[in-house]
Amino acid sequence: MSDGPEAAPSDLAPAGGRRARRQAERRGAGRKRRVSVIGVIGELLITAGVIVLFFISWQLWISELIVGKEQQAQAQQLNQEWNDQARETPEPSDTPEPDPTEEPGDSAPPPVQTAPANAVKFAALVVPRWGADYYRTIAEGVGTAEVLDKGKLGHYPTTQMPGAVGNFAIAAHRMGHGGSLHYIDELQLGDHIYVETSDGWYEYSFRNLEYVKPTGIGVLDPVPQDPAAAPAERYITLTSCNPEHTSAERIIAYGVYDRFYPRDASAPAFGAPDEIAQTVSTGA
Repeated sequence: MSDGPEAAPSDLAPAGGRRARRQAERRGAGRKRRVSVIGVIGELLITAGVIVLFFISWQLWISELIVGKEQQAQAQQLNQEWNDQARETPEPSDTPEPDPTEEPGDSAPPPVQTAPANAVKFAALVVPRWGADYYRTIAEGVGTAEVLDKGKLGHYPTTQMPGAVGNFAIAAHRMGHGGSLHYIDELQLGDHIYVETSDGWYEYSFRNLEYVKPTGIGVLDPVPQDPAAAPAERYITLTSCNPEHTSAERIIAYGVYDRFYPRDASAPAFGAPDEIAQTVSTGA
């Protein structure tokens, strides 16, 4: 038998193998391209996730720390300006010094200032429970862009001013933007809450917490949650969002007025209560 017919299959085998290899290479290249595209998308998603996580961290913690420090500095600056004014006007205040033997509420009525224009800083909040470095400004109004998002506490314009009979109500963010009321839920019965103005320091004592819906505006009544009652006491009401990271409801802290400490250039710490003298004397 001739060798010719039997030689044909062996001649065709290399060509078939090359086609198979090329097909396999094309399939492999396609798989590599698909794997490469999926890998790039995955890396992009991971990067986007890291960016979002960093943004959330910035909003909730880093910005809270930075803005909180800025607010502390602004409160100290206000305090310095008020102290300078007291030096320039050393006459004794018309409001007598509280007698240590008197019970809270027995002294003369405290001074009451007129509310300033919207977004103007007129007071500062000091809460010893929240640390010696807690010192925040209070501005008129509760607008987010011009007041709350800048870390300030905002005064509800429909409520009374510090020291007035009725309800002095303020609001602030719970998380981020300075977190001025971050630890509102840690207040304990009897904790002092101080409001500082150019006249001096108003001391309130914390009474209780309440949780309400965002529509629960009764907390702003002259007598909180009792719109028909005529106020006979001086209240302070702190409002913020709850739970943390959400605005599903509002957490409310109530306090009642104890006494007033007038600013006095001749007194230690300008007459500030001993409990907060270190806080308000920084940079004085």
